[in-house]
Amino acid sequence: MKKYLCAVPLVLLLCLSFACQDKAAMAELEKFRAQTKLEEQNLALVKRLVEEENKGNAEIVKELYAPNVKSYYPSGSTAPLSQNDAVELTKSYLDAFPDLNQTIEELVASGNKVTARINAKGTHKGDFQGIPATGSQMSVSVIIIWHFQDGKIVEEREELDSLGMMMQLGMELRPKEAKK
Repeated sequence: MKKYLCAVPLVLLLCLSFACQDKAAMAELEKFRAQTKLEEQNLALVKRLVEEENKGNAEIVKELYAPNVKSYYPSGSTAPLSQNDAVELTKSYLDAFPDLNQTIEELVASGNKVTARINAKGTHKGDFQGIPATGSQMSVSVIIIWHFQDGKIVEEREELDSLGMMMQLGMELRPKEAKK
């Protein structure tokens, strides 16, 4: 009987240590669940953004971008576009390519960031950056990284194959004339 009484404190100590480990594991699991939920929400916002732009809705930018968003286009630009500038840029693409269709090829969320590789296709039916409509089809690759805070895009960095797009619209790349 005395042997059993000596074992009781040991059993209680083991139970207590396992209970503490379970609480720590549960807290870690809840943290992981919250992060996963946040990433899923951000992925859904990006999918919605692309779907709305495919419908010709440039105003979606005002809804999903924070008022103080910094949109870098191209991503290395030192002067970010404002929310209004981002809306106007989106409108310019939609006006020039009214059948613009973006397809998400890859979409990855990590923390407060979402990265996408998108294929954008459209027919050049309107003026685009001083180039009159050519009727040419274009298909370009775009990579965008969005940073989210409180359910809004607060920063965007975009890389577009501009050279490939311009060549598809009939523009030529020629070397500058040598200075004499």
